[in-house]
Amino acid sequence: MNRQPDMRQLMKQAQQMQQEMMAAQSELAQQQFTGTAGGGLVTATVSGSQELLEVKISPEVVDPEDVEMLEDLVVAAVRQAMEEAATAASDRLGGLAGGLGGLFG
Repeated sequence: MNRQPDMRQLMKQAQQMQQEMMAAQSELAQQQFTGTAGGGLVTATVSGSQELLEVKISPEVVDPEDVEMLEDLVVAAVRQAMEEAATAASDRLGGLAGGLGGLFG
């Protein structure tokens, strides 16, 4: 016997999942993630929504003769911070999104 799912129940579950996703996204946006490069000489901080918030550069890494190295360190620090934020978002939101499969599966 094939039972049709109760549409009201499905809608209620979908709304609850949406509220949980919005709360999780808001929580993530308030978190900060830091990446470093050059043994900590360059740090970058991003929000959980992957907005670049801050870049700090230690004066000893500033070499007018090697600007390219400094540029590479900044890119590496920002990339690491973004990866940290993306991993946190995937961990936090992935479980919630996985629950949606049960609603329509």
